[in-house]
Amino acid sequence: MTQLPTSDLSAAVPVVAPEGVANLSRRRFLGTAAGALVLGIALPGGRARAEAQGPAEGAGAVAPKPGTRVPAFLEIRPDGTVRLLSPFVEGGQGIATGMAQIVGEELDVNPARFLVECAPPGPDYAVVNGLRMTGGSFSTRSSYALMRQLGATARDMLIRAAAARLKVQESELTTRDGTVLHQASGRALPYGDLAAAALALKPSESVPLRDPKDFRYIRQPVPRIDVRDKSTGRAVYAIDLTVAGMLHAAIRHAPYPGTEPESLDNEAEVRRMPGVHGVHRVPGAVAVTADSWFRARKAVDALSLRWTAPKPHGIDTVAADFSSEGMRAALGSATGQGHVAEQEGDVEGAFARAATIIEAEYHAPYLAHAQLEPPSAIARFNPDGTLDVWTPNQMPEVFQAVSAQVAGLAPDRVRIHSPMLGGFFGRHFSYGPANPYPQAILLAKVTGRPVKVLWSREEEFLNDALRPLSTSRFRAALDAAGQPTAITVRTVGEGPIGRWFGAVFKSPVDSSAVEGIVEKPYAIPNRRMTFVKLAHPVTIAFWRSVGHSMNDFFYEGFLDEVAQAGGQDPFALRMALLKDKPRHRRLLEEVADLAGGWRRGPYEAEGGRRARGIAMASPFGSETATIAEVSVEGGEARVHNLWIAFDPGSVVNPAIVRAQVESAAALGLSAALFEQVVYRDGLRQARNFDAYPILRREHMPAVHVRIIESGAPMGGVGEPGLPGVPPAVANAVAALTGQRIRALPLANAKLSGA
Repeated sequence: MTQLPTSDLSAAVPVVAPEGVANLSRRRFLGTAAGALVLGIALPGGRARAEAQGPAEGAGAVAPKPGTRVPAFLEIRPDGTVRLLSPFVEGGQGIATGMAQIVGEELDVNPARFLVECAPPGPDYAVVNGLRMTGGSFSTRSSYALMRQLGATARDMLIRAAAARLKVQESELTTRDGTVLHQASGRALPYGDLAAAALALKPSESVPLRDPKDFRYIRQPVPRIDVRDKSTGRAVYAIDLTVAGMLHAAIRHAPYPGTEPESLDNEAEVRRMPGVHGVHRVPGAVAVTADSWFRARKAVDALSLRWTAPKPHGIDTVAADFSSEGMRAALGSATGQGHVAEQEGDVEGAFARAATIIEAEYHAPYLAHAQLEPPSAIARFNPDGTLDVWTPNQMPEVFQAVSAQVAGLAPDRVRIHSPMLGGFFGRHFSYGPANPYPQAILLAKVTGRPVKVLWSREEEFLNDALRPLSTSRFRAALDAAGQPTAITVRTVGEGPIGRWFGAVFKSPVDSSAVEGIVEKPYAIPNRRMTFVKLAHPVTIAFWRSVGHSMNDFFYEGFLDEVAQAGGQDPFALRMALLKDKPRHRRLLEEVADLAGGWRRGPYEAEGGRRARGIAMASPFGSETATIAEVSVEGGEARVHNLWIAFDPGSVVNPAIVRAQVESAAALGLSAALFEQVVYRDGLRQARNFDAYPILRREHMPAVHVRIIESGAPMGGVGEPGLPGVPPAVANAVAALTGQRIRALPLANAKLSGA
């Protein structure tokens, strides 16, 4: 059995922190093609080159004004189609269509004529503080102004090229859907005919943008440009990819993280199985390479393996006595005052004067990403010493840097190809042992052949990095009128930002562990929120809406408890606490109107008794208000309607926004009702969907969405629809049954239906 060097992979286990991006190769991706216009605006490092060469013309010239420094390339082809190299990865969230709308608006090209591809690694595409990432509901809002400027700059160059060819003033020209027009003479020049001439011009430092009142594509429900390929099976995901001469590899991982294969009793027999090429040890696993994945999987399953003994608890090592319940107990009993995450007013004085004090402890479980697309990757070493890696990812430069470490190459010798993702959910970051691409690189190196690694569903469930389990303890002080005067929260656990980017942010408070608890809009005058870090032995990860996915459930559930303790209606209490927050009050009013008026219940409805719950959330720069309507059937919660008022400030494509809110609501409901990863005796109990239930069609409620454009700065879209759903459902269950659920999922509780 081939033993692959552990050191090659262990060096790549940590996620490369953002500062690592600055050390990547500064290769440029400028290029020209016959009859094509390629624009590279805002090229870091380009200024020194330009100064050395003297005054520059063409796409290589550096635009000195920040507004024109767009980290992307445009190619306008002779047939009038436009190829956009986007800084962002498409994974179902509609970013390719959104980018086409934004650039097309200023370029004056219908988004339907765009071909959008994910740009290769390179600092040209680091759109936010030198960091490139598709995630955090940040892609559109981080690049909106830059991408508009890119389109406007390109259009200006095309107009100037047309003016020179037609021998007219630029002011005499206008454009219409990919054509420059000279109305006085009736002449017209397609963009494709002007591309080569436009390329020779220096980009203008200041080009005006279109007045929003004249938008034709932005703010319109433009059809998604990828829908036809997805509907006809032509969309290509990582699992679909092949390269010439490649081997297929199936993996069998150690049952306990941190352990290694100790002995293999039937290796010779497995090597003789049809199609098998080799048997290899990789860190924490055994791999079989073969001429098909079916044969590789059959062979790896046939291996008779013994593993080293489980290690003591440590980061990414799980002891044989580890359990979810034990970890929850450890969080609940953790000592220490912790670090202050938010402090306001005289908390001690408010509690000393309180007429009523209430407290409660809330819990959330580990969650898997449970994506339908199993992880896969292809690695190929080339004769020139370079490496190509095809792998789903949300940070191409980070994956490039880690791949280079694994392969022992300089980053500029590694090309990362970023295919369309079968969903995001926070799964596609470089979570060390939770990724197959380092295995593909090591196997390609030892076999001398391209290798495609595909994890089975069982291996994915065994190795997926998890949303962390978390605990928060709340206390509230109420005055004689039942109004809250103080609140304290003590959150214990660990967040993915602290785990993976702690060396960068260096804050004792992990923002991803406390978001959704701090900076709430409610006017409770005295507040203290603290964070106690207690590291998890399991590999933890980002998960859709991150800390908000659990913390808004905690806070909004406890706020309903505050309302009950003070004899207040939960909707009315929120309205009172938001008296100075018109944006939030409007959302409450809008969601109540959408639901046909607020009523908590219980009340009689078709099919039985129902009740409603209310919750708010402020995730990723957006604001939401959610009402859930539930009944109880057979001891289980049944959600009939979700009403969501959503304010992202402004939108690019309302149809995509609506779809994102609906999908986030479905995932939030799945987590609220069913999902949990359970550890027992150091082992994950679920290895497939049969033991990890998710939302099924019969559990999906009607989702009603109202988009409110308040004019606030543009917020995120992909994740904000999720956090309000679990607390709204739990609050409705409490209204209906009198049972306050403080730990998810609700499936763990037997509901009375009273």
